[in-house]
Amino acid sequence: MKVTVDQDKCIAAGHCVMHAAAVFDQRDEDGVVVLLDESPPAELADDVRQAASVCPAMAIHVEE
Repeated sequence: MKVTVDQDKCIAAGHCVMHAAAVFDQRDEDGVVVLLDESPPAELADDVRQAASVCPAMAIHVEE
């Protein structure tokens, strides 16, 4: 799995952090997503997929 984020699309909703805090964080100054792990381990794959699916800005892209 490879994860990418588009920080220009992010609206700082924070749903990604709620679903996969080991993979996503938010910048302190504006809440925009920060990708912590672009190749998360298999045990986090479902959480990452869920985070991408609930992102209101569709700023998270997952390649399997």
